[in-house]
Amino acid sequence: MPFHDLRIAIRHLLKSPGFTATAVLMLALGIGATTAIFSIVEGVLLRPLPFPHPEGLVQIADILQGAAVGGNGEAGVTAPDIKAYTRDTHSFESLGGYTQQGYELSGIGEPAQVNGGRLSAGVLPALGVEPLMGRFFTLQEDDHKEQVALLSYSLWQGRLHGDPRVLGTKILLDRKPYEVIGVMPRNFEFPLVPGHLNSSELWVPMSFTQQETGATGAAGWNFNMVGRLKPGITATQAESDAQRVAVETMRNYPAYMASLHIRAVVRSLHEETVEQARQLVRTLFLAIMVVLLIACANLAGLLLVRAIRRRREVAVRLALGAGARALLRQAILESLVLSVTGGLLGLALASIALRIGISRLPETLPRIDEIGLDWQVVLFAIILAVLTGLVCGLAPAFAALRTSVNDTLKEGGRTGSAGSGHARLRSALVVGEIAVALVLLVASGLLLRSFEKMRAVDLGFRPDHVLAAAYSLPQKQYPTQPAVDEFNDELIRRLQQLPGVKSAGLTSFLPASGNNSNTTFVAEGYVPPQGAGMNLATLMLVQGNYLQALGIPLLEGRFFTPADTENAQLVVIVNHKLAQHYWPGTDPIGKRLRIGTPETPTPWVTIVGEVADVKENSPDAPNKEQWYQPVEQFEKSVGSLGSPTDLNGNGGFVTLRTAMAPEQMENALRATVRSLDPQLPLTQVQSMERAVSDSEAPRRFNTAIITAFALAAVLLSVLGIYGVIAFSAALREQEMAIRMALGSQRSGILGLVFTSAAKLALAGCAIGLLGAAAASQLLRALLFGVSPFDPLVLALAALSVLMLALAASLLPATRAASINPMKALRAD
Repeated sequence: MPFHDLRIAIRHLLKSPGFTATAVLMLALGIGATTAIFSIVEGVLLRPLPFPHPEGLVQIADILQGAAVGGNGEAGVTAPDIKAYTRDTHSFESLGGYTQQGYELSGIGEPAQVNGGRLSAGVLPALGVEPLMGRFFTLQEDDHKEQVALLSYSLWQGRLHGDPRVLGTKILLDRKPYEVIGVMPRNFEFPLVPGHLNSSELWVPMSFTQQETGATGAAGWNFNMVGRLKPGITATQAESDAQRVAVETMRNYPAYMASLHIRAVVRSLHEETVEQARQLVRTLFLAIMVVLLIACANLAGLLLVRAIRRRREVAVRLALGAGARALLRQAILESLVLSVTGGLLGLALASIALRIGISRLPETLPRIDEIGLDWQVVLFAIILAVLTGLVCGLAPAFAALRTSVNDTLKEGGRTGSAGSGHARLRSALVVGEIAVALVLLVASGLLLRSFEKMRAVDLGFRPDHVLAAAYSLPQKQYPTQPAVDEFNDELIRRLQQLPGVKSAGLTSFLPASGNNSNTTFVAEGYVPPQGAGMNLATLMLVQGNYLQALGIPLLEGRFFTPADTENAQLVVIVNHKLAQHYWPGTDPIGKRLRIGTPETPTPWVTIVGEVADVKENSPDAPNKEQWYQPVEQFEKSVGSLGSPTDLNGNGGFVTLRTAMAPEQMENALRATVRSLDPQLPLTQVQSMERAVSDSEAPRRFNTAIITAFALAAVLLSVLGIYGVIAFSAALREQEMAIRMALGSQRSGILGLVFTSAAKLALAGCAIGLLGAAAASQLLRALLFGVSPFDPLVLALAALSVLMLALAASLLPATRAASINPMKALRAD
């Protein structure tokens, strides 16, 4: 019997190919888009971390009191912290520290810069993974600074062609030989960093340097820690355990760190991984569910219209003795056939969308490689399709059962009203569509305004005609400061002589590069208010004409000159925000500051210039306090915190201001570097305009995707209005004919139809504006420089929806006004 009913349902649908195709395609787009977005939600937020028993994995970090480091306030951990937490805590089965570092990889093909992970011996046992081949490095190898490496599956397959005899072979990292002792599984990734571009391709022992464990390293929160809790231990208990160790660590701080206070925090590794992406992904899912809701409303409207058109057929079946349950089952089956077919087609569309779209996701999303159509996503799509069919089919099915047999059979073929209840239901569906579409349209308008505001922000530098590239000098080839200085000086000299180069310089920190850095300092004469935090600023070590190359405006004083050498007066250039904070209303030239805390024995450096505030990352991020220092003078400025083994300027960014398109200078830049060091690779070679554009990508993605959803929602709503008005006009054809026969003008008929559409649109707009107000808190965090109640956006969105509603009713109104009264009445 069920298969018989199913065949009948399919046969009925095939008799109306236009209706069936419209319904299936509409549902396919709605369910497909929802499934694609849900795959992101599932891959990023819901799916457990790709490690055994991930619920036991936690991250330990320090919160440095008084340090506004942004985000959740966690500063990471120091090298001494890693040793102390690993040695003295008792809540973890295994615990270790890690950080990412770039390496020059050579010895297997062309030299290249790769991302690597430095791990202490407890990290991989804590994660609970096993190598595909070989073994992990041991605590002894870490302590003795053995040069061994684990390779990622992709590196093994790509550079070593999957050589099964890879174990024991040598690769060169920063031109030092490392023995390959293992290959990790295909899907292993750690650290779990956002985006496609920052994944580690190999892992080596942490092997702390003297600088990291010395006096300077004690104040360098540049590492992270991961651990696995012992059975029965909670994160709260582990945090108390870690805090006990943190208190002891503070007791052993050197004198210059006596004013620093840390608080240990222990958080789920999963929460740490997805924290930044959570709000964006939830917003996307909410937006696409709104679009699906509109698609469902449209389908319900189409099914309701179909039920009204078939009311005579239903009346005949009822008169012949058909049961209500059989009619209800038949209506639900037709709806399910449509929704399941749309769901299957939607799955295909979602698969295509993910293949194309994953590479375009913003780099702020973690675990991008795990996004896909796994069985959970497919199950979600199937359940969604079935629920859609049931929900959309119920209202039309019950409406059909309410058909009056006598009235319908007496009515014959005449047109007229199909019942006020049916009309109210259709109108309510359309009003709801317009309302939710308006909410999305308002959100889109606000995000577009935010993006426009962001693009208008003064970056503090001129990105046009600037080429930048990253480099890192391997310590084996450049083991001393004179060797580093010789390379840098000669590189700047040769670059400055290239035709088309206006200015050339080097820097340790490049705007829009995604980096973050904070250095403590003391400002001469500044008395902090009670309860003030630490003085933090971004320190940038520069060489050559970096400030001129980037086009950073000089506000007061002077730029650096070749006379600012190691043996000259120690000088810095500060940005406007730092100058106004510490010396408000006065000229900062001649004022002094020094690195460290008040207890730190470091020399004073003199301010010789003030420049504009430079946006360090995205243009919508707040300005930070900054200062620039010649790299030649940095070692003296840190005083006793420095070490004879320190190397400054052995990595960073090359910047060129060119007279031509910067892309045209890429080959010349690479050739100049190769002329000095044939093996040294350059990475991130791009124009600064491209770098700034990449920093805007997350907001651009938000804006584009919400706008696309809003346009889809508005289009579906317009189709809904068109369907309701067209069907209403068709049902009232006899009424229109009588009106015209009694003398009504065609303009009156047009006005009647337009008034019906306007009433629906106005009701939808009113509800939609209330919905936009209710959603303001969700939107607020995604906006920049725009109020969620921006009157211009609200007015334009409502006016657009109203005009589109009237445009959608134009064709039905014209058709109604052009009927021939005699033919219409004769047809009765």
